[in-house]
Amino acid sequence: MTVRHSAAALAATATVLCAAAAPAAVAAPSPSSSPSAALPSGLYGTTDPTYDGVWRQSLAFVSQRAVGVTPAAKAVDWLVGQQCDSGAFPAYRPDSSVPCDDKTMIDTNATAAAVQALREVGGHKDQVASGVDWLKSVQNEDGGWSYTAGGASDANSTSIVIGALARAGQKLGDVTTDGGKTPYDALLTFAIPCGVKDGGAFAYQPDKAGKLVANGDATAAGVLGSLGKGLIVGNYAAVKAPTCHKGAVLKPEQAAQNGAHYLAGALAKTGHLDQPPMPGAEDSAPLPDFGNTADAVVALSASGHKDKAAASVDWLAKNSADWAKQSGPAAYAQLVMAARSTGADVHDFGGADLVAQLNATGPAPAAVKKPTASATEEERKDSGDGDGIGGVWWFVGIGLAVGAGAGFLISGRRKNQQL
Repeated sequence: MTVRHSAAALAATATVLCAAAAPAAVAAPSPSSSPSAALPSGLYGTTDPTYDGVWRQSLAFVSQRAVGVTPAAKAVDWLVGQQCDSGAFPAYRPDSSVPCDDKTMIDTNATAAAVQALREVGGHKDQVASGVDWLKSVQNEDGGWSYTAGGASDANSTSIVIGALARAGQKLGDVTTDGGKTPYDALLTFAIPCGVKDGGAFAYQPDKAGKLVANGDATAAGVLGSLGKGLIVGNYAAVKAPTCHKGAVLKPEQAAQNGAHYLAGALAKTGHLDQPPMPGAEDSAPLPDFGNTADAVVALSASGHKDKAAASVDWLAKNSADWAKQSGPAAYAQLVMAARSTGADVHDFGGADLVAQLNATGPAPAAVKKPTASATEEERKDSGDGDGIGGVWWFVGIGLAVGAGAGFLISGRRKNQQL
């Protein structure tokens, strides 16, 4: 949901390698700075958008709409202008007047995030439909999606595409390959069975030996994908503690509960997830992973276990300010989603107004709903949670992804980290 698993991950790797001595509290995966004067006026954030421009713009829109903010027209126009004639979106193209060609780096994650963003903004049915058609056209034979068309399916990409299709009103059981495979058929292949080490978690992809290795980012994404959710998750009432369902054949909602069981256990240790060690730094103390922690909070709330995320929400409120400031709009969006999904105050999160901070990273919004005592309920209704997915096997309502993606939000959208 991202900045977690976003397309910025590629640039982030280089940035982190060059900034290994940075304090833990601000060691965030974000691209290097770029002069704001060189950036489009409608773009959110001031860092180089090459790898995450569409992603961070989309997460910003989705989270803003979830709390009653209407983005500026020029910001929406910029995102619309990024779409190629095929319906796909690239991570970023600096000159939208130049038609996309074979060299344009389009990808499923940017497209899925943009589809959801335009769906939430409203008034762009043709662009949403075109994006959906492209996503369906590049579905792999196993039923899933890769970051780029034609690659091997991965849990993160498959999950954020599921969320986009769901929010666009697609019946996921009908999105099948010629061989009859659905998106869930692919997603469940990344689920680690209960009863073994890290049982319940999702892997990003099998490793070189074909083994599934638990990945916190992929697990948060996999929970949302298994529930058929996009990047907006409502504030659901907590239900009984998550359990790990054993069995060789799982239904999607069972896989989601298994993933929630894993995340609840992982967060119980310190209140947060950790970044995987950088190459050559395996012996150093682990750094907290703010983005994936926020996404895990959203996943737990979506699966009916926000009570298991309470300590993590408190930890984020106390510790995420520097990370969000350095990382920019996608990070603020992830925090808004995490706070909102658990009923925390998005206008007073550790003393910070997350909505105001997010709004400040882009053009002044066209409209901002003033906070009220009933805001949480109204936002839940405004978000459209519960529509768009008929015929899927799960028990909680429909709503999120990313964003945030993939905080869910963005995603190891391009990364294959092992946690």
